[in-house]
Amino acid sequence: MTQSTAANAVDLRIAGVVIRFESGEPGLTLRVEGTAERFLARRADPDVRIRVGWADLAREDGGRKVFDSGGTWQLYDEDGGYRFRFATSRLGDVPYKVARFRKDFLRGEILLHRPYFDPAMPVDPMEYPLDELLFVHLLAAGRGIEVHACGLIDEAGQGHLFVGHSGAGKTTMARLWEGEPEIRILSDDRIVLRRTAGRIWMFGTPWHGEAGYAAPGATPLNRIYFIGRAEDAARAPVATALKPSDVAARLFARSFVPFHHPEALGSALEFLGQVAASVPACELIYAPDHRVVEFVRGLPV
Repeated sequence: MTQSTAANAVDLRIAGVVIRFESGEPGLTLRVEGTAERFLARRADPDVRIRVGWADLAREDGGRKVFDSGGTWQLYDEDGGYRFRFATSRLGDVPYKVARFRKDFLRGEILLHRPYFDPAMPVDPMEYPLDELLFVHLLAAGRGIEVHACGLIDEAGQGHLFVGHSGAGKTTMARLWEGEPEIRILSDDRIVLRRTAGRIWMFGTPWHGEAGYAAPGATPLNRIYFIGRAEDAARAPVATALKPSDVAARLFARSFVPFHHPEALGSALEFLGQVAASVPACELIYAPDHRVVEFVRGLPV
């Protein structure tokens, strides 16, 4: 499917989870745009089903507000489920979109305020930020976690995860590896970690940094690096091994977790403890040059 094509149903596969969006209205067609197109899936038995339809949201209300992003979206607890409300001052007080989900996020509906849309044009049901919000909440039910990281697969099929807050150098690291033989960069900003067949795997996502790296691949995770810029380039790169307790804490601080959901916090901490106990990790201080590529290749795995 290309950006110009549309359908009554769209399947996306992200980190092994198949999400199906289905039009519930005659003439309402769906599409995905941008890097999400790389994650389009052939028709398969979906894990998640979401109906998309028109609605008059002028009187949309109800529920207990549990989170306010301070931007375009708010989250409400409503009738045993969740409701996301999306609005912008550019359009007015009426939300342009509402998304309702069951507590487990396996079933839901997206309602679009019809006056704001051209009914003759296809709609992207996963338009940001709903795409990432949905997935973060899906993972929160013990399915894994999304981390702020650059992930790549090397020529030997080993998975390297470079973790850091904004500005730590994730995109720089990705660009240093770009063009190396048989290297595949899964993302320069967002990676999903899941436990599969007794091992921790990392998965690419559609959500990328400024360089736009986003690939749907996956591989077992072999090493974690918490990256930082060297003040003295002559003394870089240098790696310092970390204890599992430190690894879990650092990962949690760089993860995307719905903090309004107490059960999700417990699930995230338990999972990150498993990651820290099974994957070696270090702090990696580096200068933005290719020495770090050869240095990482030379570390024992």
